[in-house]
Amino acid sequence: MPDEPPGPVKAETSLSLFNFAFDHAPIGIAIVDVEGRIVRGNEVFSRLVGIPLDVLHGTPFADFTHPEDLEADLALFHEVLAGARDGYTIEKRYIRPDGHIVFVLIHAAAMRDRTGRVVRFLTQIEDITVHKEHERQLAEKAAQLELAMEALRGGFWHMDVSSGRFETSDRLAEFIGGAAAARLDLENYLGRVNPSDASAADLTPLLSGAVDQSVAEYRLTTVAGEKWMRCDRRLLRDADGTPRRIVGVVIDFTDEHRKLEASERNSETDLLTGLLNRRGLLNRYKMMHTSSGWSILAVDLDGFKGVNDTYGHGAGDNVLIETSRRLVSAVRESDLVCRAGGDEFLLVIAGDADAGNRVAQRIVEAMRERVDAGPATVRVLASVGGIWTKDKRDLDALLERADRLLYEAKDAGKDQCVFSLAG
Repeated sequence: MPDEPPGPVKAETSLSLFNFAFDHAPIGIAIVDVEGRIVRGNEVFSRLVGIPLDVLHGTPFADFTHPEDLEADLALFHEVLAGARDGYTIEKRYIRPDGHIVFVLIHAAAMRDRTGRVVRFLTQIEDITVHKEHERQLAEKAAQLELAMEALRGGFWHMDVSSGRFETSDRLAEFIGGAAAARLDLENYLGRVNPSDASAADLTPLLSGAVDQSVAEYRLTTVAGEKWMRCDRRLLRDADGTPRRIVGVVIDFTDEHRKLEASERNSETDLLTGLLNRRGLLNRYKMMHTSSGWSILAVDLDGFKGVNDTYGHGAGDNVLIETSRRLVSAVRESDLVCRAGGDEFLLVIAGDADAGNRVAQRIVEAMRERVDAGPATVRVLASVGGIWTKDKRDLDALLERADRLLYEAKDAGKDQCVFSLAG
């Protein structure tokens, strides 16, 4: 082992290292005496307080500490002097000579002599002004969001992906269970979702990282009865892209949903696709005239539920819109195309049986091309049941027969058409 330098040399080396670290530290450093006066500071500290180093020497820290923060700082300072603690950490504000306020985080440690008496304080000072501004902005946004949520019916929930821990906000728990309700975990929350809407509330695509956000609509049992809820959900990821947390905001839109349903009942047009709805189909069929006969086609998508379950209802809507476009492209302008509901479509084709059969085959073929659903390109096929009649019969009866033929096509393996002539 090499010889250690003699005591004075070793002490001189240690002092040199201390001085170098003190003067070149990336944060403010200051030595304060027991009267609270600055004995020594580095350049970073000088810039923080806005006072030149030669002026700082002998200046009490109380002179540039914000008056509202001084009492708490001095209380901790005197506790150290009294032997109650060895140091302390505090956030406070400095006021520069130009009036500019700087937020700082201070770590103060007692420096003692051989008898244990405090003779100096070594303080490290970090500028946290930017951090405090971010905190202020976040608090402001949180307050704005809280005000917005007070005007709405619903609340928030969040879920940790790795642990599976799910929790509603107090406001959402109160909306669901009443004033004294506790926050709900995932099991209790999903237990209140209408079973028919379970697929809409499924979080699997977000948990797996397949999508980063989705919107779901489902019915939820609350203290005020069953409500239609819209849930906007977003996935937060770690820096490496790993799913970390899911946050959701749930809003009661029961009144809007009822108005929409009433509007659709009174309208002849499907709001999503722009096609006729069933009411519109019945009305337009009454006005159609031809001497060549009528083909009634019932179309159902194969694989559509999987799109909704995997990618969410937004992706499903994209599939329905593209399907509508392909159906319209397969017929003439005088023919009728209707979205009956969900992924079921109805068509009325004027002309002979061959014309109706050709349209049915074109639809099956057109749907074999993959569909851009937004989050992914998906494969959705079509099954078609078709019935042709020479005479203009009751449409509901014809649709019922076309529907039976549709299920024959599905039972036969899907992705095909079963077409028949009416007796």
